[in-house]
Amino acid sequence: MRGEEVRDIVEDSSRADLFGPTQAAGGRMPRMPTPFEIAEVLGKRVIGQRDAIEEMSVALAKKLEGVRTGHILMIGSSGTGKTTLMRGVEEYLASDPKLASRSTVVRLHANVLGEEAERGRPGEAVLHRLLERSREQLGADASWDAVLDRARRGLVFVDEVDKIRSRVGDRPNVAGIRAQEALLTLIENEAIPLRRPDWAGGGVQTVDSSGLLFVCAGAFEGLYDAVFDRVTVGRDKGALQAVTVVEGGQVREELQFSLQEWLRNEDLFEYGMSPQFLSRFDAVVLLEDLTVEELVRIFLESPDSGLQQSKEYFATYGKELVLSPAAVRAIATEATRQPRLGARALKEVFRRVIRRWELDPAQSVPGAALVLDTEQIEQALTH
Repeated sequence: MRGEEVRDIVEDSSRADLFGPTQAAGGRMPRMPTPFEIAEVLGKRVIGQRDAIEEMSVALAKKLEGVRTGHILMIGSSGTGKTTLMRGVEEYLASDPKLASRSTVVRLHANVLGEEAERGRPGEAVLHRLLERSREQLGADASWDAVLDRARRGLVFVDEVDKIRSRVGDRPNVAGIRAQEALLTLIENEAIPLRRPDWAGGGVQTVDSSGLLFVCAGAFEGLYDAVFDRVTVGRDKGALQAVTVVEGGQVREELQFSLQEWLRNEDLFEYGMSPQFLSRFDAVVLLEDLTVEELVRIFLESPDSGLQQSKEYFATYGKELVLSPAAVRAIATEATRQPRLGARALKEVFRRVIRRWELDPAQSVPGAALVLDTEQIEQALTH
């Protein structure tokens, strides 16, 4: 398909109803969105991380069509967009009842599974979350069968899955082992015993979890360093070769390491994720550290950006906050010096810049606008 044809499709889909004319024609089923259409929407919410967006879009499109799809494991430093992508999917599905009816979404922390595993009912805890959310969507008068049917086709986001590693250092992590086993039971589509809630008449029922889609995510702190050590000073010493870099008239040797290029399943096993657990994920997606350009876009465009919040704050005092393009780039560049924090570093850096003026806007900003350029940024960051 030619590029102009793709653009025409996207433009048409943005103007028309997402489900197209088939919705009302002869009672046919509404058209579900394509992976390309889903990716276009998620790409507006999540800046960068194209691989993660595309994997998520394909899996979600298959799920909405009722086709079995593989589960996803996302690995990325804090602030690279894992949780933002999860929220983006949740908001996307909730934006249209026809989509929401095909996938109830719940998000939970991996440690919750560990706690429930100790009580011997982790699978039931996940299903109850799905049932509660499903009933919220359908209403309190919905039948048990309707609520259960929607919950069985749910999408489960598990955050900080690296916290349920099977060992920490040289010591076994019993809660983590149990949590991995609990997730494995659900992902393997085994029959899950479920105690029905009181409103459904109580009793125990066996539930098939084969319709669930799991997306697990974690920062996996220490994994980057462990893999880097393996290919530089460990058992694969010498595998990573230095390259010659010419910059500013200077020539130097540099090790250019990418976790995505060098990560192996064995590294995740050694980290504490069991082979049986990892084998249930069709896609392991690595989220890259954000570039200066991506951080600039997040700073300027994200509704959660510290810049947007500060602008709204100054507006309550009748003041306008203006940053020059050079000032924005200086803040983003400073944030890249904390690569393990990703977009969160933007807020930390900007707080250091703006807090002196936010303390007393009426007095610290004599005119109608506060205009910040690189000079003010450099002064704030060096004090």
